[in-house]
Amino acid sequence: MSPELFPLAGPKNGMAREVTHDATGPTPIDPDDHDGGIYVCACGLSDDKPFCDGSHNATADEEEGVTYKYEDDDDEQPRHAIESIEYADD
Repeated sequence: MSPELFPLAGPKNGMAREVTHDATGPTPIDPDDHDGGIYVCACGLSDDKPFCDGSHNATADEEEGVTYKYEDDDDEQPRHAIESIEYADD
Protein backbone atom coordinates (compact mmCIF):
# COMPACT_ATOMS: atom_id res chain seq x y z
CA MET A 1 0.00 0.00 0.00
CA SER A 2 1.44 3.32 -0.99
CA PRO A 3 1.66 5.88 1.85
CA GLU A 4 1.10 8.62 -0.71
CA LEU A 5 -2.28 7.14 -1.63
CA PHE A 6 -3.36 6.16 1.89
CA PRO A 7 -1.62 8.54 4.31
CA LEU A 8 -3.66 7.49 7.37
CA ALA A 9 -3.22 3.74 6.98
CA GLY A 10 -0.36 1.69 8.36
CA PRO A 11 1.38 0.78 11.60
CA LYS A 12 2.99 4.18 12.14
CA ASN A 13 -0.49 5.55 12.87
CA GLY A 14 -1.40 2.62 15.13
CA MET A 15 -4.13 1.34 12.82
CA ALA A 16 -3.64 -2.38 12.24
CA ARG A 17 -6.37 -3.97 10.13
CA GLU A 18 -7.90 -7.40 9.67
CA VAL A 19 -9.74 -7.39 6.36
CA THR A 20 -12.04 -10.15 5.20
CA HIS A 21 -12.80 -10.94 1.56
CA ASP A 22 -15.41 -13.25 0.11
CA ALA A 23 -14.23 -12.94 -3.48
CA THR A 24 -12.13 -15.70 -4.99
CA GLY A 25 -11.30 -13.97 -8.25
CA PRO A 26 -10.62 -10.59 -9.83
CA THR A 27 -13.00 -7.90 -11.01
CA PRO A 28 -12.51 -6.95 -14.66
CA ILE A 29 -12.36 -3.28 -15.56
CA ASP A 30 -14.89 -2.39 -18.24
CA PRO A 31 -13.16 -3.12 -21.57
CA ASP A 32 -14.89 -0.09 -23.09
CA ASP A 33 -12.75 2.08 -20.78
CA HIS A 34 -9.35 0.72 -21.95
CA ASP A 35 -7.64 -1.72 -24.33
CA GLY A 36 -8.73 -4.83 -22.35
CA GLY A 37 -7.13 -7.35 -20.04
CA ILE A 38 -7.05 -5.29 -16.83
CA TYR A 39 -8.35 -6.86 -13.62
CA VAL A 40 -8.59 -5.42 -10.11
CA CYS A 41 -7.78 -7.70 -7.17
CA ALA A 42 -10.91 -8.63 -5.23
CA CYS A 43 -9.49 -11.44 -3.07
CA GLY A 44 -6.95 -9.27 -1.21
CA LEU A 45 -3.99 -11.57 -1.87
CA SER A 46 -2.30 -9.83 -4.83
CA ASP A 47 1.23 -8.49 -4.41
CA ASP A 48 0.47 -6.08 -7.26
CA LYS A 49 -2.56 -4.29 -5.75
CA PRO A 50 -4.79 -2.83 -6.93
CA PHE A 51 -4.24 -5.17 -9.88
CA CYS A 52 -4.75 -8.93 -9.95
CA ASP A 53 -1.59 -11.06 -10.13
CA GLY A 54 -3.32 -14.47 -10.03
CA SER A 55 -2.85 -14.99 -6.29
CA HIS A 56 -6.57 -15.80 -6.02
CA ASN A 57 -5.67 -19.25 -7.38
CA ALA A 58 -4.66 -20.11 -3.80
CA THR A 59 -8.36 -19.94 -2.87
CA ALA A 60 -9.44 -22.58 -5.41
CA ASP A 61 -9.63 -25.43 -2.89
CA GLU A 62 -11.16 -23.50 0.02
CA GLU A 63 -14.03 -25.33 1.67
CA GLU A 64 -17.48 -23.69 1.73
CA GLY A 65 -18.29 -22.19 5.15
CA VAL A 66 -14.68 -22.21 6.41
CA THR A 67 -12.92 -18.94 7.30
CA TYR A 68 -9.26 -18.76 6.32
CA LYS A 69 -6.47 -16.41 7.30
CA TYR A 70 -3.65 -15.88 4.81
CA GLU A 71 -0.28 -14.80 6.20
CA ASP A 72 2.46 -13.45 3.92
CA ASP A 73 5.19 -14.20 6.45
CA ASP A 74 4.58 -17.98 6.54
CA ASP A 75 5.95 -19.61 3.37
CA GLU A 76 5.39 -23.15 4.69
CA GLN A 77 1.69 -22.72 5.48
CA PRO A 78 0.40 -19.31 4.36
CA ARG A 79 -3.27 -20.30 4.78
CA HIS A 80 -4.83 -21.26 8.11
CA ALA A 81 -8.43 -22.28 8.81
CA ILE A 82 -9.68 -20.27 11.79
CA GLU A 83 -12.72 -20.68 14.03
CA SER A 84 -13.73 -17.03 14.05
CA ILE A 85 -12.50 -13.46 13.99
CA GLU A 86 -12.55 -11.83 17.39
CA TYR A 87 -12.75 -8.09 17.75
CA ALA A 88 -11.24 -6.18 20.67
CA ASP A 89 -13.58 -3.97 22.67
CA ASP A 90 -12.98 -0.26 22.10
